[in-house]
Amino acid sequence: MAGPGMLPAPVADLRRDFHRHPEVGFCEFRTASRAAGTLADLGWDVLVGPDAIAPSARLGVPPEQELESAWERAAASGGDRRFLPAMRGGLTAVVASLRGRRPGPVVALRADMDALPLQESRSAEHLPARQGFDSLWPGTMHACGHDGHLAIALTLAARLADRDFPGTVKLLLQPAEEGGRGGAAMVAAGAADDVGLFLALHLGMGLPGGAVCPAVSGLMGNAKLKAVFGGVAAHAAMSPDAGRHALLGAAAAALGVHAMPPVPGHETRVNVGALHSGTSSNIVPDRAEMLLETRADDAAVSEQLEARVRALLAGVASSYGLSLDVELIGAVMPASSDKTAEAIVAGAARAHHIPLAALTRPPASDDATAFMRKVQGNGGAAGYLGLGAGNYGPHHSPTFDIDESVLPVGVRLLEHIVRAGAAPAGAGAMPPGAGAMPPSVSA
Repeated sequence: MAGPGMLPAPVADLRRDFHRHPEVGFCEFRTASRAAGTLADLGWDVLVGPDAIAPSARLGVPPEQELESAWERAAASGGDRRFLPAMRGGLTAVVASLRGRRPGPVVALRADMDALPLQESRSAEHLPARQGFDSLWPGTMHACGHDGHLAIALTLAARLADRDFPGTVKLLLQPAEEGGRGGAAMVAAGAADDVGLFLALHLGMGLPGGAVCPAVSGLMGNAKLKAVFGGVAAHAAMSPDAGRHALLGAAAAALGVHAMPPVPGHETRVNVGALHSGTSSNIVPDRAEMLLETRADDAAVSEQLEARVRALLAGVASSYGLSLDVELIGAVMPASSDKTAEAIVAGAARAHHIPLAALTRPPASDDATAFMRKVQGNGGAAGYLGLGAGNYGPHHSPTFDIDESVLPVGVRLLEHIVRAGAAPAGAGAMPPGAGAMPPSVSA
C-alpha cells in the first residue's frame, strides 16, 4: 500500500503497513482513511463519519487533545485526505458495501482496526523487529491480530470487485474493539440493520496454524469501569488525621474486588488493571484512579456482577470517607455463534481442505457480539470464527505476532462464503429477510 487510496498490495504487505503504523481505539485515522480510500478506488460504496458510527453511542472516547494529535499525525503519515475530515474527532468506523450481479443475501464481515497501548518488543527474535516492520510509534502496537484482520478484508475486497457473487457484501471496519467501545456504536448507526449473515474472523486464539474453528461459543460479556476516589490531601507526618487517604481506600477496594466469590455455574472474571494515585511520599493522596473490568458468560450474570462491584466500591469509599465517581468506559454483551453460521464456515473450510479445530481454552470477549446479537435478533445468522496463526507470544504481549502465511487462507475462506451465496449444503434458504437487497449506498 504505497499511498492512500492505492489498490491493495499482497496481503502480507498490507498487514505490515498497518502493523508499522498502529493506532489505538478511535484514533485509527490513518488506518481507517487508507482503508476507506482503497475500498472507494475498488468501486465499493463507502460510508464514514456519523453515517458509519453514532457519535453519542461511543464509550471511552479519548480526550480531544489526544484525538487531534492522532489526526494530525495521520494526516502527516499517509492518511487519505478524501476521508480524514469526516473522521475527525474519533469517528473512525468504515462501512463499505458492494452489490453482486445476482439476487442473494446481505453478508457482513467485521474487521477490527485498533491497536493496543503496549510497547512492542525490539528483540531480534521478534520477526517484525528483525525485518523492520515493527511499530514506528512508541507505546503502541498491534498485539492482537487486528492488522491481519484488516489486511484480509481489503484483499477480499479486491477479489470481489468483479461482483461475481449473489446478493450484497458489507465490510464493517470497526474501531475501538479493545475495551468494547466501537461495535455497539456502529450498530446504533444502522450498520447491521439489513444483514442476513454476519461473520467475524479472529486470528490466533491458540488454534493450530492454518486451522479454523468454525464457531466460537461462550463469548463473555464485560463491563470496563473507571473509578475515581476523591479524598483530602494533608501532611503525612504532621497531620495525617486531617486527610482522607484516597490511595488506601482504592487499594482496599482493589483487594475487595479480587476477593469477590465466583457465581456458581457460570464463568466469571474480575480484574483491576491499573491504579494511579499520589504525587509524593509525604502527602496523603487526595485522588486515586482505578481501571477495572468484570466478565461473565451470561447477560444477567454480567449485569449482576457489575452491580456487585459498584456496590463494593461505594461501600469501601464510604468507609474511608471518600467520594466516588464510577464511569462505564466499555461494555460488551455475551453471544454465541449459531448453527447456521457454523455450517456455512465449516462447509467453506472443507471445500478448501482447511483443517477444523476446536478452542482448547475458553474465549474472552469481543464486541463483535453487538453485531451478532443485532443480526440474530432480526432473524439472521451470526458467527464468530477463529483462524490459527502461530504461537509467537500470547495475545496482548510485546512479542505477539502472526504467521502471515495463513492470511491468504482467511481470504479464500471468506471469499468462498460470499461467492457461494452464504448457504450451506442442505441448509435451505437463509433466515427471513436475509435475502433482501439493501438500498443503494452512496460514498
